[in-house]
Amino acid sequence: MKAKGADPYDLKQQENVLAESRMMIPDCSKRLEVALSDLKRTLQVELEESGDKEGLEINDARNVITEVERLFQSSED
Repeated sequence: MKAKGADPYDLKQQENVLAESRMMIPDCSKRLEVALSDLKRTLQVELEESGDKEGLEINDARNVITEVERLFQSSED
């Protein structure tokens, strides 16, 4: 936008949007960590109570845990 000579007001608005987006990333990451922890804890309790090691919801939960952990690992690299 700068190179194209955009209106200064529009440019400032876009800079504000970018700054807000950058501030949201750490908060979203923290929330995702908390949700992952809750899911792991819930899965563990569910497995202990039911004794079932397989099931649609259990497999879905394991898949989500794997995907999110992979996401966190790739962001650390």
